[in-house]
Amino acid sequence: MEEFLATVCTRAWNDRVDRGLPFAEAVAELVARFPDAAELITAYHERWPEMLRGEIDGTVAVLGELRAAGVPVYALSNWSAETFPIGRERFGFLAELDGVLLSGEVGMAKPDPEIFEELCARFDLRPADALFVDDSLPNVEAARQLGFRAHHFREAATLRRELVALGLLPT
Repeated sequence: MEEFLATVCTRAWNDRVDRGLPFAEAVAELVARFPDAAELITAYHERWPEMLRGEIDGTVAVLGELRAAGVPVYALSNWSAETFPIGRERFGFLAELDGVLLSGEVGMAKPDPEIFEELCARFDLRPADALFVDDSLPNVEAARQLGFRAHHFREAATLRRELVALGLLPT
């Protein structure tokens, strides 16, 4: 599996899908390049919901606390517009967000500065007034370069402590 992901369905290929390349087109392109792996490539697409991991422990509770405190919460996600509805159906908390911006809808992805600018324009946000939270350090660093306060997410308890320290959640 690791070799398949490193050489066939690579991060770079997945990034193109996350930026809006239709999955069917992406699959056809790879099948043409790697005909011996056609069955696995097709399964990557058709069985994609099986790869969708569950909620991260504690994060939905933190989201609920933010909502209860009246703090608006937006999602900026590198996610295919084709597969996001599967996630929305599976994870009810996504409906609680004040807004969602998907890379697959706008043709750009984190850590590109343009997607952060689109987030701010779409939801009338000022970077200095927002806290960006992400588990990818390059995305966190890009946000900081653009003037966001940023938290490199590792686990919910640490995030919650930072939200309390920033005055966004009560102690």
